[in-house]
Amino acid sequence: MTFHKVLIANRGEIALRVIEACRELSLDSVAVFSQADAGMHYLTLAGESLCIGPADPAKSYLSIPALISAAEATGAQAVHPGYGFLAEDPHFVEVCEEHGLVFIGPDRRVMELLGNKLTAREAVAALGVPVLSGEAVPEDEEKLLDTANRVGYPLLVKSVFGGGGRGMRLVKEPEGLKAAVLAASAESQAACGNASLYLERSLKNPRHIEVQIMVDKGGRIVHLGERECSIQRRHQKLIEETPALNLDESLRQRLYHAALVAVRAIGYKNVGTVEFILDGRGDFHFIEMNARIQVEHSVSEVICGLNLVKEQIRIASGDPLDVRQEDVSLKGHAIECRINAEDPSRGFLPSCGKIKIDELPSGNGIRIDTHIFNGMEVSPYYDSLLAKVIAWGRDREEARIRMYTALERFRVRGVTTTRTLVQEIISHPAFREDRIGTDFLDEILAD
Repeated sequence: MTFHKVLIANRGEIALRVIEACRELSLDSVAVFSQADAGMHYLTLAGESLCIGPADPAKSYLSIPALISAAEATGAQAVHPGYGFLAEDPHFVEVCEEHGLVFIGPDRRVMELLGNKLTAREAVAALGVPVLSGEAVPEDEEKLLDTANRVGYPLLVKSVFGGGGRGMRLVKEPEGLKAAVLAASAESQAACGNASLYLERSLKNPRHIEVQIMVDKGGRIVHLGERECSIQRRHQKLIEETPALNLDESLRQRLYHAALVAVRAIGYKNVGTVEFILDGRGDFHFIEMNARIQVEHSVSEVICGLNLVKEQIRIASGDPLDVRQEDVSLKGHAIECRINAEDPSRGFLPSCGKIKIDELPSGNGIRIDTHIFNGMEVSPYYDSLLAKVIAWGRDREEARIRMYTALERFRVRGVTTTRTLVQEIISHPAFREDRIGTDFLDEILAD
């Protein structure tokens, strides 16, 4: 390793994953925390921990000066950004580089390219990878309707620099366009500090498929199969599984090829994900590439036997991948359900309170990634993710049954969660028959 101490610029479940990965790689870790997170149990597992500010993320986990000061104070030589917060901020990468810190992720140039979804679309389209019709929202309001007509209805108003479903609005008719643009612009500005938007053609109930890749600094690249991520709420994933069903082998290989072509041409290094939309005819279209570890990386880990967080760190240190494509063996089927502190009956309103754990699932084929503990306060300041429950089986039905049982054993009081909802989803006939798309959750909630 070219470094021996890693600062973790994040919190919660992913911070714990990075701490564990550092331990397994015999690296020291530094956990940072806000005043609201001072009592988090995972802090005791890190080699060191340091408060970086108040609960407000802008003054703690999003504060680049606070994070750099923490790295300098503790002698950290590398920074792992996790997901969310500053994970895809090219300015953060630049500042890390200026201070001699290794950023565990792609370089600034690639981050800038992929962070701008319009330039990313243009880059992959130039390689012959299909993209949906789309254009930037013009500054001249009078040209907005003409732009939308060229893109075609229904369409999505999307943030150029945002992610996680923020700054996104569906528009079915011209009458709703202006209001959607105003709302998306304000949300995008609040979420990522930039109000730039673009319009993209929307498909009816498409499937959301993504390809997991790893690339070392020498350019060796492997993919770890695809994930089905179609079950979403507010454009944010709720259930993921791998492999995707009802993909013929020809289509699957074309998806892999498109992902690898894009990654090579862009010059991406480290662990990343290429996302596609699949329409009813079986045609796929590039959406974006995520220049970070994904929340749902765990579901890929259980079928390929690799630790993607450790691979991130090893690649950033300059180590070559020790697997080739022919070495990758994807075994069985895995499903992941996110348990969020949200109330589905109230529009997924965040739920706050003190956690009381009666039982957490375990058993054959079950994995749970979580940072929660008895007495933990769920605050309104951060993402609502409490846990990821992952079930592996020799086939999808075995994984599904194991997941159902695991969710029955996820018994937590003090906050309202999505546990019952995801249990209902995996029992739904359409899910069992793999008749799902990104509109699936809205349709069953409407029923």
